[in-house]
Amino acid sequence: MAQLPSLMLRLAVLMDSIVRMQSADGDQLPDITDQGFIDICVKVHNSYRSNVDPPASDMRFMTWDEALAKSARAWARSCKFSHNPLLGTTGKLHPEFAPVGENIWVGESVSKFRVEKAIQKWYDEVTDYEYSSRACTGKQCGHYTQVVWAKSYKVGCAVQVCPNGIEGFSKRKSANFVCNYGEAGNINGVHPYKRGKACSACGGNRCQDRLCRDTKRDESESTSSASCKEFSVAVLVTRPLSLLLIFAGVYGLQFLYPNLFAYE
Repeated sequence: MAQLPSLMLRLAVLMDSIVRMQSADGDQLPDITDQGFIDICVKVHNSYRSNVDPPASDMRFMTWDEALAKSARAWARSCKFSHNPLLGTTGKLHPEFAPVGENIWVGESVSKFRVEKAIQKWYDEVTDYEYSSRACTGKQCGHYTQVVWAKSYKVGCAVQVCPNGIEGFSKRKSANFVCNYGEAGNINGVHPYKRGKACSACGGNRCQDRLCRDTKRDESESTSSASCKEFSVAVLVTRPLSLLLIFAGVYGLQFLYPNLFAYE
């Protein structure tokens, strides 16, 4: 009986590992808590944002947002090649950003998925976008304009294996990569950024790699991220306690009523 709490904790950890598992049939993809995954998502976005042509005078430096990553993960797990219908609903995906921006990439080469390639695919739409007229001369340019939307300074991404395919894309096993953004981009009639000398419209922000950076703004976590952390801690604490109570109850019944049996 003395070893029961330890057993319960191990069971809780095992259950969390199963829930967080992002693999299917041997394909392992990173979780939103993977620091390497976080770093590359942010780095690639900022690299493209700092090198736009024509140059941007007001492009903000982008940092990670945990709440946006969790909303992206939830939608990626739906395995749909369409935008989350709650993007514009206040308080549903993020307490601060409404609407929330979103980019989606899907592909059947799950084992070959790379963050860099997915984001590059979005940025490559630049060849079909005309800055002066804000016109999209090709099929679509919305992924590109969201990546380089100057006022978007937070991003959260997630990738999910969909073993049975993705609705609206393929019935074969595929990877679903989603990035959510705050502030949202793609406002009709508005340029994605102001053309001009890099950082010339940063105001009081400092210039870093041709991007406007405000340490307080960039590094502060949203209230939702804090509440999500509190919720996660609460789950990790209450889950083993709940299991402990259940096992204790069963053990108590067996001790008090050793001849008690259950029949179907």
